[in-house]
Amino acid sequence: MKNFHLFRRTRGAEAAGAAGQAGGSRTTGVSVLRRPRDRRVAGVSVVVLALLGVNAGPAVGGAQLGYHEWQVRTHDYKATHGSWSTFELPEQYRVNGIHAALLNTGKVLIVAGSGNDRENFEAGSFRSIVWDPADNTFDEIPTPEDMFCSGHAFLSDGRLVVAGGTQRYEILGDDVTHAAGAVTVKNEDPDSAPATFPKGTTFISPEGVVYLATHEFVLPPAHKMEFEGGATVHASEVVVWAEAVDEGAAAVDTTPGQYTVGGLSGTQQQNIYGLVQKMTLDKQDYQGSQSTYVFDPVTERYNRVADMKYKRWYPTVVPLSDGTLLASSGLDGTGQVLTGQTEVFDPTTMTWAERTDLERYFPTYPWLYPTAEGELFYSGSNTGYGPADAGRQPGLWDLSDNSFTPVPGLRDPDLLETSGSIMLPPVQNQTAMIVGGGGVGESPRSSDRTATVDLTSEAPTYVDGPRLPEGTRYPNLVNLPDDTTLITGGSSDYRGKSASDNHTSLLYDAATGVMREAASQRIGRNYHSEALLLPDGRVVTVGSDPLFSDESNSIEGVFEQRIEIYSPPYLFDGTQPAVTGGAEEVVRGEQATYTLAGASDIATAKLMRPSAVTHATDVEQRTVALDVDQTGDQLTVTIPQDADIAPSGWYMLFVTNGSGVPSQARWVHVA
Repeated sequence: MKNFHLFRRTRGAEAAGAAGQAGGSRTTGVSVLRRPRDRRVAGVSVVVLALLGVNAGPAVGGAQLGYHEWQVRTHDYKATHGSWSTFELPEQYRVNGIHAALLNTGKVLIVAGSGNDRENFEAGSFRSIVWDPADNTFDEIPTPEDMFCSGHAFLSDGRLVVAGGTQRYEILGDDVTHAAGAVTVKNEDPDSAPATFPKGTTFISPEGVVYLATHEFVLPPAHKMEFEGGATVHASEVVVWAEAVDEGAAAVDTTPGQYTVGGLSGTQQQNIYGLVQKMTLDKQDYQGSQSTYVFDPVTERYNRVADMKYKRWYPTVVPLSDGTLLASSGLDGTGQVLTGQTEVFDPTTMTWAERTDLERYFPTYPWLYPTAEGELFYSGSNTGYGPADAGRQPGLWDLSDNSFTPVPGLRDPDLLETSGSIMLPPVQNQTAMIVGGGGVGESPRSSDRTATVDLTSEAPTYVDGPRLPEGTRYPNLVNLPDDTTLITGGSSDYRGKSASDNHTSLLYDAATGVMREAASQRIGRNYHSEALLLPDGRVVTVGSDPLFSDESNSIEGVFEQRIEIYSPPYLFDGTQPAVTGGAEEVVRGEQATYTLAGASDIATAKLMRPSAVTHATDVEQRTVALDVDQTGDQLTVTIPQDADIAPSGWYMLFVTNGSGVPSQARWVHVA
């Protein structure tokens, strides 16, 4: 049952959307915090304002609120910089937003899973909500497993594949009480059926120490290859995490050896065994899951499909032009970064298949984007895990032969982790941008770098762009319908340490290369934050997981559960054109006609793919420019022929007038 509840105002923010403000000069009650370390004088007196020729009304506002606080409420300011509004969700729907995806219903799926909360994980408390920004309604969605730090991508029919997640939380330092390690379980019998082993299966070392499997696992039969005159058998294997029954150092085993699998008899006892390199009391990292679910935006429910071939935590899932999805990187079931194993999801069979011909190592959550030539561009952006000397070089990955062509030219090449990347609009230009970044791991270093690369050139090379106001990790980048790109959020230190959140937002124009300041966010957004474009042209930001809450790093951080929405300047620049009728289904290479209202001067039309974002990583964004021909209130657009430019799927159709003001989106499906 739908639960209706309007957002509650917080700190003077108002619940009215930007759509109702567009075109009017009425100011709103939005209160914007000044940026940290902003040393401009705010308390301008009434006398000074009077000398500047400001009328009595604004003068009173300036005296009460400070000049900047008053200024950001004015229509002129909003028409230049845009405006932010802060909302609190109803209490029962407040979740730690780790993932966010815009569905083709116009609603937003926000996935917490366990929400980076060990107590939730151990209690089996996993959460997702669906929010409808059109009327501010919410639904709690049954969440069957911990999708925390999974990967996701849309199928062409609008369903969202969610792959991987958390099998086990990390255990640090002195909290490790039981020796543990990876067991490679082998099966040398090609004639056996796949065998399922429950959680708690025992492994016994040569010295008689007993260890227990922490999760259920399935062991397939060995692989038999017959040839004329004989056959060869290759043992199957599956890697399982196991920990000692008894606490303490007595269970530590650093000598590689063969372990007995408990509870077996007959041929199983002869053919099934475990190989172990070591069992230690070392730190134990997060472990990945291989579960895969498909979220249906119509029923608003998760449906289980076939597991991935590999367990993955922090994987990237990329939609390819043929409708399949490619999964890369992630931590496996023992907490190690996968060494390059790649697999592809087939939406026809709803199964995964390993691509043994595609082996490419990347740090976790690599930013991979399909190009017009059928390659994947790795911008260098990544999040989380991996050594500093492996998989950091940007480049083009050719999926036809597994070759990799490095893309040079980046300033601060050692500061790529937690950077942001995006394919700038329109996608036909094949220009990618990278923004900010930091040192590997818990590093205080960050970069103020931006750079772009033209992927159509014979030798693509990054070229420096304008500098950011300060070093920035975890920036969110969102393409807007007027072909500018919003750069928002982030912090200059690891997970916002030392109160280092950056509140300055920026607007970048790819056509001119100019970056200008936008309205400042009230809420800091660092690790575990997301931003995405809504169908009404606004941008929603959710999440943020600071390590500490104070400048001295003495108070534990609190996950940010409020939502903040940015209304870009174009929503304060006159009446929006409207698309009132036309085709929902369009075909590549063909034309479609739409009826307009209040739109005598349409300048552009574009298809914008909805986002699915986590950890500031969004490989779904794509702005496809359309050829347009307007006759009166009829607009004819031409859909590009190339599936590498406009792959099948749902898009938001935006039209913009001569002033750059966009319509609200009309959902269109590219068949």
